[in-house]
Amino acid sequence: MPQKVRIALDAMGGDHGPSVVVPGAEIALIRHPDSEFILFGDSALIEPLLVAHPRLKAASRVVHTDVAVKMDDKPSQALRNGRWKSSMWLALDAVKKGEADVAVSAGNTGALMAMARFNLRMMAGIERPAIAALWPTLRGESIVLDVGASIGADAPHLIDLAAMGGAMARVLFDLERPTVGLLNIGVEEVKGLEAVREAGRLLREEPLPHLDYVGYVEGDDIGKGTVDVVVTEGFAGNIALKTAEGTARQLAGYLRSAMTRTWRAKIGYLFAREAFRTLRDKMDPRKANGGVFLGLNGVVIKSHGGTDPEGFAAAVDMGYDMVRYELLRKIGDSLTRDARSAPRAIGGAAS
Repeated sequence: MPQKVRIALDAMGGDHGPSVVVPGAEIALIRHPDSEFILFGDSALIEPLLVAHPRLKAASRVVHTDVAVKMDDKPSQALRNGRWKSSMWLALDAVKKGEADVAVSAGNTGALMAMARFNLRMMAGIERPAIAALWPTLRGESIVLDVGASIGADAPHLIDLAAMGGAMARVLFDLERPTVGLLNIGVEEVKGLEAVREAGRLLREEPLPHLDYVGYVEGDDIGKGTVDVVVTEGFAGNIALKTAEGTARQLAGYLRSAMTRTWRAKIGYLFAREAFRTLRDKMDPRKANGGVFLGLNGVVIKSHGGTDPEGFAAAVDMGYDMVRYELLRKIGDSLTRDARSAPRAIGGAAS
């Protein structure tokens, strides 16, 4: 385990670039003083911001590049124009070269995934990466994957997701056999897409030894915390994630409006404000910001592009934890054990 957690930041990524990345890194550094940062991007924009954050400046170095991946670039464009020289590529390359333990970017998701896959390569036995997110639930937290790395999934890929998500849950939640469910439109075995039904059949008939497959779960089960790991393909997972974030903001808006509508409501708020602060913290989507790319030979964290400094700090926190928990090594070990125990279930064996 490293003495320092070395974090590579794509300082130009996201809707706001260095104006969010730099103060976000400062917040994360205060929480994790044993961190050090490499900021990749336009030094003319980064350096003046670091002057206002002397603690971060002392724990950082800046690597200048004139090239930044645009938020609307297609993955092919990003690879063509940004390979070897963009802030996003260089942050990932620092992980590949062992100069950093984790890369964090708020940039274009498709470009980040394409570059990460091209540069870091996939772990043995895994064909496609996934983005795993921590999801607040009534029981605590669950892991949901994939929330946007790729669209569509066949049965072997869904089983890969179950194995990786289960390994992540064992590490983060300290569970011997985390419960895993496949997201579906109903709990009946005859419902859903063919790929989901086939993955369910394989997991029932040849269960992976380090997880407890419980069957199908529906959308409302995610917030309930019915299972420790919810498995779905990236299209449905991303819609679920964005819907939950939007609903949280909607409810927060309703509460603010209701609490300020009349003088009686304002007085009632004063008596219940601690409860409302707790609710606000639970519903704050910034605290859950950050998804970890699973299946790569390196730790990569994707932050939401439109987040603020507190939200970006949460993504950096996740990267820090992934390194300190040695998640990459433990997931690799778990996948190897599962592959030996259920060789037809991992890495496309259903074909």
